[in-house]
Amino acid sequence: MVRGEARELVMKLIFQMEAQNDYSTCIRDKFYKEYAEGESQKEYMNGLLNSIIENREVIDSAIDKYSTNWNIRRMAKVDLAITRLAVAEIMILEDVPDSVAINEAVNIAKKYSTEESSKFINGILGKIEKEKNAN
Repeated sequence: MVRGEARELVMKLIFQMEAQNDYSTCIRDKFYKEYAEGESQKEYMNGLLNSIIENREVIDSAIDKYSTNWNIRRMAKVDLAITRLAVAEIMILEDVPDSVAINEAVNIAKKYSTEESSKFINGILGKIEKEKNAN
């Protein structure tokens, strides 16, 4: 498995956790057993997932700040999962270049959501990256 596929799995897991309002390790373990058993990218997936879960308030605050005229609670769950994933890569993980995180998020949005969503997500992530690099 390559990182792009690992990102998609984490996005699906975050989507499932959000839909069920359950961010427990039980959900993660069941998901991994079914979809990611023995995957080479499991360490990366765990790091990304834990970053999202542990920093969800900070991530959601950044998304809310830049999702102009669109409250985070109104975002489609799939768009929220994709955006959280990329924001975690931009703000928390240091081994992923910001441009890669943004590009991957846009590609995942094009695959699992709409063209409009991919543009919306790109806009949010671009603003978050700009703020991060201004500091």
